[in-house]
Amino acid sequence: MAVCLMRLWDYKNMNNKLLDFNVSQKTSKMPVFRAGDVVKVFRKIIEGGKERIQVFEGIIIAVKGNQSSSAMVTVRKVSNGVGVEIVVPIQSPNIEKIELLKRAKVRSSKLYYVRDRSAKSLKMKFTDAAKLSESEKKTPVVKTKKVEEVTVEEVKEEEKVA
Repeated sequence: MAVCLMRLWDYKNMNNKLLDFNVSQKTSKMPVFRAGDVVKVFRKIIEGGKERIQVFEGIIIAVKGNQSSSAMVTVRKVSNGVGVEIVVPIQSPNIEKIELLKRAKVRSSKLYYVRDRSAKSLKMKFTDAAKLSESEKKTPVVKTKKVEEVTVEEVKEEEKVA
């Protein structure tokens, strides 16, 4: 019984350490992105010896790894009749900024079905970022749960009782 409690305590303690580490690795504050958001991604591109910023505007079809130190966002756009997707790590140093333009009301977290359909057949209802309420725009504070500290004495007392 005591061994199980210690293993459970170690597991929870390690989980909190990982969450704290991931939060500490985040370099900049970014708003929370969801599937269905239309964003502009400003990427730094180095060509030869020159550095420039390339803008990629599209709809977010997937967000992966929200608890990690750098969440990955899949952004899709249609350019000259060809679908183009990029997977962007949000906290990457190659990302100058990501602007939220519009937010659509969608029911699923992954919009992979968008790949098979045209933009007109999707019929998403968008709201402009300027009209979003302040609570939807602000960057949330990541909250971590504190693990109850179990001392060895308490475990030993439970062994004596059992």
